Amino acid sequence: MIPPGERASSIEILPVTDRTGLERFIRLPHTLFHADPAWVPPLLMERRDALSPKKNPWFRHGEAAFWIARRDGRDVGRISAQEDRLAPGTDGARPAYFGLLAAEDDPAIFAALLGEAEGWVQARGLRLIQGPFSLSINEQTGLLISGFDTPPMLMMPHDPPYAGPRLEELGYRKARDLLAYVAEPSVPMPPAAARAVARGLPPGVTLRPMRRAALRAEVEALIDIFNEAWAGNWGFVPFTKEEVAHLASELRPLLHERLVWFAEMGGKPVAFGVCLPNLNEAIRDLSGRLLPFGWARLLWRLKVAGVSTARVPLMGVRRQLGRGMLGRVLPLFLVEAMRREALALGIKRIEMSWVLEDNLPMRHLAEAFGARVYKTYRVYEKELAA
Repeated sequence: MIPPGERASSIEILPVTDRTGLERFIRLPHTLFHADPAWVPPLLMERRDALSPKKNPWFRHGEAAFWIARRDGRDVGRISAQEDRLAPGTDGARPAYFGLLAAEDDPAIFAALLGEAEGWVQARGLRLIQGPFSLSINEQTGLLISGFDTPPMLMMPHDPPYAGPRLEELGYRKARDLLAYVAEPSVPMPPAAARAVARGLPPGVTLRPMRRAALRAEVEALIDIFNEAWAGNWGFVPFTKEEVAHLASELRPLLHERLVWFAEMGGKPVAFGVCLPNLNEAIRDLSGRLLPFGWARLLWRLKVAGVSTARVPLMGVRRQLGRGMLGRVLPLFLVEAMRREALALGIKRIEMSWVLEDNLPMRHLAEAFGARVYKTYRVYEKELAA
């Protein structure tokens, strides 16, 4: 048995400095987690774009560094560290982030990786590190701490059960828990919600599906509402105009006219709900590759055969309505419209995620439709020495 000190000293931390290193970084989870039946290999093309300063507009207000842990000639772990200039500060202190964490179950590997990320953060004069964020709170957020037996929905992470305890051993503590609810659209609305919807929309309010012909404007409208509605919430970072344009392009193949809904007053959107077909269901057996035949399989599954699961990642109500009766009622109509149309499209399970553990209005809304918590993700944090 190798003494712990020797095992730690045998770990080499390599910075990612070129395209070859980045490719190793991206592909490492495929090696680490291929035996996990719930893990879904992400599309390699998408991961390359997400981590490219040329492709991802997040890098216009953020900076990131990437490292690979290597031992005995093998890559055994990876991590990133990020600074987001738009991140909110607490008591005058802006946090830095870590993310993209994946490693073998070895305390020494976790210690080496987190130590490298913490050193990067401290060198920038920041004293609070949070994560995992890959790369921001508007992308993949949190570490899975319960619900390991089912695969993640699109844009949600999946982690091994040992990762959380390894972070806690290094002094990381809970910052917030994020909840994922699941519901079956075939289950009728509970009586109280059904009665509220049966009374009809309030005067002056109309409901309409997304207009695909004006996709860019529609995405701009819903993100404008989202930025306003969620401003001030824990960890909130607004989408920039460049990120909105990028999001519209990235989501174009997934946005379905019958699954994105707006509530309008005076012809102007005041609330929205987005339901997306679960891309992960369609790519599970593609090993992250779209060539040579992955594209054909993916398009067939999304456009012809369809998928049986979906996720609601975004909802929002204009702030001036959010605290009144109208703000409490409109989400019921939006969720019911998405539920009805998802059922017609053959969707059998819908995830509503993620929801902050202390966001009681959203939790009550999910539970009003019979949804239950089936996965929990945790954001960790640690105060660093000056």
